[in-house]
Amino acid sequence: MKEKLEKYLPVLIGKYFQFLFIFYPKKAVRKAYVLFCTPRKGRILPEQEGFLEDAEDERILIGETKIQTYRWPSMGETILMVHGWESNTHRWKTLILKLHKKGYNIIAFDAPAHGNSSGKILNVPLYTECLQKIIELYRPNHLVGHSVGGMTTIFHQYSYPNPEVQKMVVLAPPSELSRIMKGYQRVLKLSPKFMKALNQHFKDKHNFYFEEFSVSDFAKKITNNGLLIHDKHDDIAPYREAKAIGKNWSNVQFITTENYGHSLFFEEVDNMIIDFLKA
Repeated sequence: MKEKLEKYLPVLIGKYFQFLFIFYPKKAVRKAYVLFCTPRKGRILPEQEGFLEDAEDERILIGETKIQTYRWPSMGETILMVHGWESNTHRWKTLILKLHKKGYNIIAFDAPAHGNSSGKILNVPLYTECLQKIIELYRPNHLVGHSVGGMTTIFHQYSYPNPEVQKMVVLAPPSELSRIMKGYQRVLKLSPKFMKALNQHFKDKHNFYFEEFSVSDFAKKITNNGLLIHDKHDDIAPYREAKAIGKNWSNVQFITTENYGHSLFFEEVDNMIIDFLKA
């Protein structure tokens, strides 16, 4: 029964949006936007608490959102970690321990609506605003981002160019919002007319149409030294999009892995990151 509900729930939600759109189009579009930006998971699990409790922590108010930050202090260069969608700072545990052992000062934070941060929604523009505030506060030398966190690091440097950020490590980033929204349309079975209105809503709110929000295009303006790692068989963020980012990012080293998946939780990947940061 539960499997059937999960299978048909998106279609039922889509039908509700379409029906509401007939009478209250703006309300329907707002609801569809909020749903798209709402994570289903990513809060701290009981087994993750111990590692995070060992860090120095501070909650920072950004707008109306309380952002949970963590610090593993040291006297070396500062690295800021940016996790992905439906994740939290704990995803960096293994890499944090390795980098901290090598003397790096590690900063991480939970995105809005994730981990121990407050909020109900997340999108790349919102994540970027939070990242900018964290950068202003901690002034990191390097950024490390995974998935949507990787999208955010590139969009951040496009929006707030910062030469103080010497190196960027971007793992498994999606690139094209237009592709992501086509998937959203397909799952909810939304009409072209509805999607046109949703596209305009995004433009009004963030100053980009879906097709204009392209990380590979944003990468053309990135001058920071970068390491881009993406798996050839990533089933979440298409490899072709990473190739486009790598082609447009002038100072990037692009490494292809095979059968490491989207998470890239492998010792070899950690070693690539450490070697790049040390060079």
